[in-house]
Amino acid sequence: MPLSMAKEGEPNKIKKVGGREETRKFLENLGFVVGGSVTVVSEINGNLIVNVKESRVAIGKEMANKIIV
Repeated sequence: MPLSMAKEGEPNKIKKVGGREETRKFLENLGFVVGGSVTVVSEINGNLIVNVKESRVAIGKEMANKIIV
């Protein structure tokens, strides 16, 4: 399922990062790598704040839909 559908506070394992090459590189630089752990902290209007690699990152719904957990 896409990250945008994950429940808040529940740790998820990243299975796939989709999108164009530059989008995948951007997300990998933020810490969204296959096999990594990501937890949704909160959601506001579809935009997510997530914990990834000991950091909090805000991403839009469009980006969150490219991350499969």
